[in-house]
Amino acid sequence: MQSYSQTDRPALLIGDDLALDFLNTRYGTGSAHRECLVDDASVVAWLKQAAVLTDDFRGAPPGLLSLALVLRESARALIQAAKAKEHADTRTINHVLEMGRDLHELAWRGSSKTYHLQSRRRDNGAASLLYPVAQAIVDLLVSTSLDLVKQCEAHDCTLMFHDHTKSHRRRWCSMALCGNRMKVAAFRERKKLRE
Repeated sequence: MQSYSQTDRPALLIGDDLALDFLNTRYGTGSAHRECLVDDASVVAWLKQAAVLTDDFRGAPPGLLSLALVLRESARALIQAAKAKEHADTRTINHVLEMGRDLHELAWRGSSKTYHLQSRRRDNGAASLLYPVAQAIVDLLVSTSLDLVKQCEAHDCTLMFHDHTKSHRRRWCSMALCGNRMKVAAFRERKKLRE
């Protein structure tokens, strides 16, 4: 089992999908793997970084880290299973969807003198804060071609991404992190073979 060091470095938002960015909160290459979710406050910080929470949100509910880690591993298992056309346990994600779902209410909009459906977060509990992430995981599983959900081709990288390129031939989590590094390594190998 690979060990992950804890870090206060910000997560890498390169997955082009909230669900994949959430999976990528544990990342790294080689022996330098990083864990971005180390306490309740770090989960809140990531939710802010991912624009799930506003910057003015304060506090962190107890149990947020624990639920976030379980949800992340559940999401990883669900995505891997779906890519393999297999079933995985849905209890964790269904729990977050049920306990954290937004409240909807009919409200009057005075400026336009019309009614509208207003949504708001149920509360500031762990499931409510993670609900948008759970919804993104569901959207990924039911509305996305999982052939376009890829892992970086660098042999020592764990990052995943949603390939939105026109040709669907994206290979790297990012050119800056792995693409250039792998291309330079391949160039050096070719040069060594010619010598």
